[in-house]
Amino acid sequence: MPVYEYDCGNCKRRVSIFVRGFDQPDSLKCPECGGQDLSRRFSKFGIGKGESYLRKGIYEDMLTDRNLMRGLKANDTRALAEWNRRMTHGCGEDITPESEDLMAKMDAGAPWDQVVADAKATYGELGGGEE
Repeated sequence: MPVYEYDCGNCKRRVSIFVRGFDQPDSLKCPECGGQDLSRRFSKFGIGKGESYLRKGIYEDMLTDRNLMRGLKANDTRALAEWNRRMTHGCGEDITPESEDLMAKMDAGAPWDQVVADAKATYGELGGGEE
């Protein structure tokens, strides 16, 4: 499950919040001040050990692509689809028909909330069950 970074509009701190699944919780609160004026940041991520030396070039290529980074920071679903495609191909994985369907919607510029709602309607609950 991901840990996302947010900027709190109330206390002006950058905070990290653990999120289960794809959906942003309805009652997201700053762990420092309890404020609800949070905006999600595009943040760095860690590369695990093992095969990470093979993937390092993939990450570096994507992270130095200014257009891709600009799109991700702006929450552009087209950029997210491109990121996913590069990660999948770069890691030698096949893209499933379900993923192709979701990425086609993102390529068309559909908002993330709509992509998730459509996916749930078509494929059922995605990821994120209790661990």
